[in-house]
Amino acid sequence: MNRQIKLIWDFRGQAAAKTAEHHEIHLKEFLDKENYILKITGFEILNEMYAIAYLVVEEADMIIFRDALRPHRGEVYLVES
Repeated sequence: MNRQIKLIWDFRGQAAAKTAEHHEIHLKEFLDKENYILKITGFEILNEMYAIAYLVVEEADMIIFRDALRPHRGEVYLVES
């Protein structure tokens, strides 16, 4: 199994949750436009002033997505079983 990378966008402030939720919509649109096989996206509200949006890609595709979408950071995606 190939490693997968979770690309992450951080949002802070009172509108963080809504901004992260809206950003996920654009990430889904990008995946559809690019016909990308993985469709793993999401957003998480970490507290009232901090939320993230994320997209998971194959490690081999990470640089292409990084350059096109400019995430704030990334990490290895681990599937919880």
